[in-house]
Amino acid sequence: MTRAAFLDRDGVINQKAPEGHYVTCWEEMHFLPDAARAIAMLNQADFRVIVVSNQRCVARGLMTAADLDSLHQQMCNALAGAGAIVDGAYYCPHDKQPPCSCRKPAPGMLLTAARAHQIDLAASWMIGDSEIDVEAGRNAGCRTVLLARDGDTGVGNADVVAPSLLEAVQQILRWGTSKEQQGSSADH
Repeated sequence: MTRAAFLDRDGVINQKAPEGHYVTCWEEMHFLPDAARAIAMLNQADFRVIVVSNQRCVARGLMTAADLDSLHQQMCNALAGAGAIVDGAYYCPHDKQPPCSCRKPAPGMLLTAARAHQIDLAASWMIGDSEIDVEAGRNAGCRTVLLARDGDTGVGNADVVAPSLLEAVQQILRWGTSKEQQGSSADH
């Protein structure tokens, strides 16, 4: 079993579209500063990196599933070109109603990815920019990070709060080191 970092897409890896709009083509995909660097750091620390994203734009007919798959392939290729490997990209194409098992905060995408990639969910992290992401991570049994930007003060129930993906990854890597040190000092 391996550990993973599950990343929401919009607002974590790339800029979110304005409220009520969606990233539906490559020209609208603008990576956030240091996103590739943060993913590369996760790769170097032996985390699988899995994107999990609600994508209502498919249910709304703004793009097809094939278009979204192509967009995700372009995203993965561009990140790989910057030394950042994404091991999988999962999305929920459904609208909010009727409820489904894959739309966050449901844990379906994380559970599916865990089975496909032999991931230990208890050793993994969900990183997102909303309470829905945090709740999905908790529902799957992961530790969680909330990216709080632009004066967001709500800590919510996340294990870690950070202003960017890079700072979140740095905290996760420190978290692991401090937990290992606590464990080894308790053994003596």
